[in-house]
Amino acid sequence: MGEAERGESAPRNRISFWCANKHETKPSFAAEAVIPETWDCPRCGFPAGQDEDNPPAPSRNEPYKTHLAYVRERRTDADGEAILAEALAKLRGEI
Repeated sequence: MGEAERGESAPRNRISFWCANKHETKPSFAAEAVIPETWDCPRCGFPAGQDEDNPPAPSRNEPYKTHLAYVRERRTDADGEAILAEALAKLRGEI
């Protein structure tokens, strides 16, 4: 069942958005809808804006960090050595 069987479709506006890679996307919005400032480009995933000459800059993705990397940000090497010595002492039954 298509729109022809349901009656007239709501009035729509097609708005052009451009990303930093110059990809154009034209999503369709209802005439009374609020148009967003940015739209995700379906080709590259970058944010796209309505100004072709000045598209939004791509977001900077942080590299994946391991649990150990986060621990090293919070602890010094001396802290790590003290914690390791305490854990080894417990395992050896010295504490």
